[in-house]
Amino acid sequence: MVTRAERLSEFTTDQEPRLDFEVELLCQDHNGTYVLPFPCHRAEGAWLNTATGEDLDVDVIGWRVWEAFPRAKRLP
Repeated sequence: MVTRAERLSEFTTDQEPRLDFEVELLCQDHNGTYVLPFPCHRAEGAWLNTATGEDLDVDVIGWRVWEAFPRAKRLP
């Protein structure tokens, strides 16, 4: 199992992305950390689902640039 510190090391935690960036979000709740499976972006102080425009009610602790193919499923 990946530790919280290992997972955090893969994400930017000390700054917000540019407003036009699609990003992958690392979030946390009472169960631990999780990554949202869809691209998100920042707009007017809120995190939004890029596809639906829905405002996200999540505790974001990190972000990284969205990639169409997740790291774990890439072919060599």
